[in-house]
Amino acid sequence: MSLSGHAKLAGVMGWPISHSLSPRLHGYWLREHEIDGAYVPLPVAPNNLEHALRALPSLGFSGVNLTVPHKESALPIMDTVTDIARRIGAVNTVFVTDDGKLTGTNTDASGFMENLRLNALAWLPTDGAAVVLGAGGAARAVVAALIDANVPEIRLLNRTFEKAVSLAESLEGPTKVIDWADRDEALSDAVLLVNTTILGMVNQPPLEISLKLLSKTAIVNDLVYAPLETELLFEARRLGRQTVDGLGMLLHQAVPGFEGWFGVRPDVSAELRQSVLTSA
Repeated sequence: MSLSGHAKLAGVMGWPISHSLSPRLHGYWLREHEIDGAYVPLPVAPNNLEHALRALPSLGFSGVNLTVPHKESALPIMDTVTDIARRIGAVNTVFVTDDGKLTGTNTDASGFMENLRLNALAWLPTDGAAVVLGAGGAARAVVAALIDANVPEIRLLNRTFEKAVSLAESLEGPTKVIDWADRDEALSDAVLLVNTTILGMVNQPPLEISLKLLSKTAIVNDLVYAPLETELLFEARRLGRQTVDGLGMLLHQAVPGFEGWFGVRPDVSAELRQSVLTSA
């Protein structure tokens, strides 16, 4: 549909930004609901982030998503920050209020949990231990979500041990840090494995881990979605474990932002998923 002078505007800031699938998925929703609006990629260098964010009200933007490397840097720029964003230490969704202020939140934790809720029907948070690989921004969101869901034990592993310790201490909860070298043993009887690292992504080193000690009923979730079925998910499926890919989290974390900017709560449908995959 064509845009009018009253079109609602939103977008995604990153550096670089060409890899982002967000314009495709928000564009699908805009077309589906016939909304007079646009969602655009905004390449913003790190040293220009504050200027770009502060310009949003003057440019008529309702808000933006933030991706690498801006999620943590945006936190002190916000006028208001939600509790979950402060806990995670990162902002991925920004809303411009009617008086031109910036409100930052983080929808990664809720997107992660909603993806599991819909695609791992047999899993209950209280079933047993969860293993989380990585200690970056995505890992912080996942660990926070698991703590809030009352997972009884979270085993956290990262190639840099000290970074995992820092994450565990800042979020508290039932989190035990385990050395990366012991990752195979850390899976013993775990009912959930979540990879938040870039290992296994296209053009990245593989994730080398044995899944043999995982519970027979374990869920394996890889947040990587390029490729959609990583070697980790392939191996888990070969061993009879249920798998959940990373695309669902991306789609579900986008819902609150779209609703806040454009006034319609969209559905994460099979058609949306196929459209994003086809466009990727």
